[in-house]
Amino acid sequence: MGSKRTKPPSSKATLPFKTGNKFKRQDLHVKQKKARDSLRRDERFRRKREEDKDPESKRERLAKNVPTTIDKKRVWDDIDGDGLDVSVDVEQLKRRRIEQAEAAEQEAAEVDDVDDDEQDSMLGSSDDAGSEEEEDPRSAKQRQRAPSNAPSTTSTNLDLTPDSLALKFPSLFSDIPPPIPKILITTSINSNLHQEAQLLCSLFPNSVYIPRSAHRYGHKFSVREISQFATNRNYTAVIVLKEDLKKPTGLSIVHLPEGPTAHFSIANWIEGKKLVGHGNPTNHYPELILNNFRTPLGLLTARLFLTLFPPRPDLQGRQVVTLHNQRDYIFVRRHRYVFRDKRASEKSVVGPDGQLVKGVEDIRAGLQELGPRFTLKLRRIDKGIGRAGSQGEDAVQWQWKAHMEKQRTRFNL
Repeated sequence: MGSKRTKPPSSKATLPFKTGNKFKRQDLHVKQKKARDSLRRDERFRRKREEDKDPESKRERLAKNVPTTIDKKRVWDDIDGDGLDVSVDVEQLKRRRIEQAEAAEQEAAEVDDVDDDEQDSMLGSSDDAGSEEEEDPRSAKQRQRAPSNAPSTTSTNLDLTPDSLALKFPSLFSDIPPPIPKILITTSINSNLHQEAQLLCSLFPNSVYIPRSAHRYGHKFSVREISQFATNRNYTAVIVLKEDLKKPTGLSIVHLPEGPTAHFSIANWIEGKKLVGHGNPTNHYPELILNNFRTPLGLLTARLFLTLFPPRPDLQGRQVVTLHNQRDYIFVRRHRYVFRDKRASEKSVVGPDGQLVKGVEDIRAGLQELGPRFTLKLRRIDKGIGRAGSQGEDAVQWQWKAHMEKQRTRFNL
């Protein structure tokens, strides 16, 4: 057995000395891991004591140690277009077009000024100084515009919808206020997902579930026939829940009366009663939060979900439905919130600039999940009612393909 080393244990988890005894090696490895964890703990507490005395050093450390995630590495298509197959940030696209329009107006104004100067020089104007003083404020106004800072939240702004998208789907993007939604929920033929369909009825207000049977003496209604039936009875949407091995695997949303139709795949379905500390939903209209839908395809998806919820929620119910898009996966959650007093062990609410938010220093928000909880992924967008009800070369507006995920930093929504 060799002599012990006096150096501290290295970070590569190498043993202080080698031995042929397996149990001795295991014991040495455990001791070294504890010593390494102890050193890290002492370093962490030492840094905390120093930062308590000097808060500025903590801000500098946090400013440098920003984790690099795939979302921050997101790349956009270098195309000045607003189609569904283009991954462009609609906010940056609109800002770029505004800047181009302003630049064109400025060039036209400069050309007019040059023409005026030539005419004045021919006439021998004597107030050149006054003209320069008049030009300075104009140029100063043009220089005042600067790119705005990044938004503090990831909320979806539907006012940035491109005009081409509104022209392609006029029934979805209309200036007329949408009616109160009335939704018909059904399943695939001979489905066993009756309980899951009832849960969707509690998630989407003003919805009714009608089972879909394929009895030997019954008529097997297609989605187009069901949509026509619903349109005649003033329904605004049809939702078809699909299953595989008695589990929900797909969701199709048909916007009535003319489409479009969005097809999603479902993953990680969890009922509300299986969530730890869950609550029971009420019949109040929930609030809706749409997060991180930034491309034209994302705005189309967000607008489709917006038509499924009433425009005026019941605030006394304190229920909120969140659809959070991250890396093209839409996480659907439903919570009940409450504003309560801050406990002594809790911290105050901090804004995006790292400073305390004034007026709510002693208030915190509590959340209770109601369920169901599931994840959606967009697979296809049809122009009409399903693929059979869409005609023309642009029948399938967008469809997911495997090669789209080859570049991990490019997203569609």
